[in-house]
Amino acid sequence: MIHSLLIGFTWLDMFLYINILLVISVIFFTRKNPTTTWAWIMLMLFIPFVGFILYLMFGQDLRKRKTFIKKEEEDRFLAVAHRQQTSLWQHFNEYDNPLINAYESLISLHLNAHDSLYTEDNTVDIIIDGKELFNVMFENIKKAKRYIHIEYYIIKNDELGKALKDLLVAKAKEGIEVFLLYDDMGCFGIPSKFFHELAEAGVKTACFFPSFIPFIKFRANYRNHRKICVIDGLVGYLGGFNIGEEYIGLNKKLGYWRDTHLKITGSAVRLINLQFLLDRRFATSEDLLLDKYIPIETNSAPGNVGMQIVSSGPDSKQQGIRDGFIKMIYTAKRYIYIQTPYFVPDEVVLTALKLAALSGIDVRVMIPNKPDHIFVYWATYAHIGEILDCGAKCYTYEKGFLHAKTIVIDDTICSVGTANCDIRSFKLNFEINAFIYNETITKKLSRIFLEDILDCKEVTPEIYKNRNLIIKIKESIARLLSPIL
Repeated sequence: MIHSLLIGFTWLDMFLYINILLVISVIFFTRKNPTTTWAWIMLMLFIPFVGFILYLMFGQDLRKRKTFIKKEEEDRFLAVAHRQQTSLWQHFNEYDNPLINAYESLISLHLNAHDSLYTEDNTVDIIIDGKELFNVMFENIKKAKRYIHIEYYIIKNDELGKALKDLLVAKAKEGIEVFLLYDDMGCFGIPSKFFHELAEAGVKTACFFPSFIPFIKFRANYRNHRKICVIDGLVGYLGGFNIGEEYIGLNKKLGYWRDTHLKITGSAVRLINLQFLLDRRFATSEDLLLDKYIPIETNSAPGNVGMQIVSSGPDSKQQGIRDGFIKMIYTAKRYIYIQTPYFVPDEVVLTALKLAALSGIDVRVMIPNKPDHIFVYWATYAHIGEILDCGAKCYTYEKGFLHAKTIVIDDTICSVGTANCDIRSFKLNFEINAFIYNETITKKLSRIFLEDILDCKEVTPEIYKNRNLIIKIKESIARLLSPIL
């Protein structure tokens, strides 16, 4: 009887049965959002075996808890510093910022859920041009007296990357402590010679979350997307720019690179530095002397910009930056301006924006016209259509490539950092954003947004409805896969 059953059994049948078992394993042995699970199941059914390999590379989180449990323990260990600083700083009635009362609930959200302290003795410079950013940042690095902490998702082995390397080598030879933390996926392809030259000069380096198989990058999720530079604990940089010639407009395909970065001085720099130390500790398992880098008692800086530094990632129980965006959107009374290279929000953020637009709030979203990730590009267009139907406005940046990650609300509060308005940044990547409570800085970002519109083309509801069938098909496929992009 068994022989008769096997007569008609082919290798194709075995292939399909094994694929079904793999699909079942995804259903029963993972605990994902149902929408995300269905997206993976459909991909695995339509592309047998290949879909499962993609799942292992981009979707699996079977080892997530084990992988990041050490980092959670480190966070709890260093959170002692947060509690000490909170006891010194966190007294709302002692602050002068008139926006404190209006946004006390948002400040409390970040403080209670994410240990993100509020400080208001900061100064902030907004930098939107890559050449300007690296000129200023490199000059600050040259003047370093104690240490230089640098953390980047992408560092290219081109002229700009080599200029940074040479600068760090020179500072290390002066006896300055230099530490460079880089992401394994973002820096894929950099020759080992690049890091050997740094090490020979005394620069310490570490790779964040390296692949368990050399030269094969299976771990596409859980990337460290942060861009941080801290000099002597006095000056901090964060924002969208990575290190490479394309970020100063030298990539002919992408053209001018429009991004947003912040130069910060004041107490917030200590909090940026704390996040760097958390990431460094995770990557190296070093025992760090916290007081050496983040003194608890320091004199107040002369600035007056209130802000919180908020970090989030797959090691966080809450989606801190996403939660902040949602809270900001629901507080809006007049306008919401968003710049993002990828607009693939989850349903909660998308619903908040749609409700804001339907309520008569001026909702505007600016995205690039030139894609650098084609699937995410079409998923972006699919989501744009939904908010256009609710009365929002959308613009495509035509001057070059838009990589800025900003949200601006009502001339009063804003957020700038590394997080895109997409599910990957909200949930899967390690990100860091500054949430700023200051009218001057917010109004400046608002003016920049309106000036950028001059270099944009508006996607009206009529233009969107008249897109051709091929584009609609691409959008539908990308929208279906958006939970796993």
